[in-house]
Amino acid sequence: MADLATLGEKLGICLNEPSLLEQALVHSSSVNEKPGSASVSNERLEFLGDAVLGTVFAEKLYQDFPKMSEGEMSKFRSYLVCRDTLSSVASAIGLGEHLYLGKGEEANSGRHKPANLAGALEAVIAAVFLDQGLAATSDVTLRLFKRELQRLVSQGAVVDYKSQLQQLFQARQQETPLYHIIETTGPDHDRRFTAEVRIGDTVLDRGSGKSKKLAETEAARQALEKLKTDFT
Repeated sequence: MADLATLGEKLGICLNEPSLLEQALVHSSSVNEKPGSASVSNERLEFLGDAVLGTVFAEKLYQDFPKMSEGEMSKFRSYLVCRDTLSSVASAIGLGEHLYLGKGEEANSGRHKPANLAGALEAVIAAVFLDQGLAATSDVTLRLFKRELQRLVSQGAVVDYKSQLQQLFQARQQETPLYHIIETTGPDHDRRFTAEVRIGDTVLDRGSGKSKKLAETEAARQALEKLKTDFT
């Protein structure tokens, strides 16, 4: 059962219409198991929240990084709104504890699934937007994503290791690196993937992560570390 007061404290805001926040926490599985219920899932709010987050981050990147190109801003915004980032932020505020889930989804570790957490966070942002407007939503969003935004500042960017590796081989007129998931471990709510990056039949390196994308990125990073001495 959702504790709206506690969640509101974590968000740092009190909504005029708490029912919006409650709807943001209703997973479709909960509605599907109660066909006669008046409850509405959070899917429409999720759709709106995705757009609101994109707007908030686009403005933040535009204002704070005046020398950043359009392509770079798009890449960094994509990082901030990707499922891995959203689910990480949602986990940090314990959002999974407040979700309304169907019995099947509950039994299947639904409170920990990245897709459920990411979607719920988007829906919560939409609820804040509808209740409080864009300025207040921006404040909430930037506070929740403070650590992720600090990474952009401290690192100067989220490094696109896969693109760097591809450019490295293209410059030498060699084949394009290909990625293969070679191992998947862990339960459904805590999967870990291992990826292998190859040039032709040659394995360059391997990497692991909580998603296929992160595993491939880590494999590319490891390969770059190994190859940079030879390519300079």
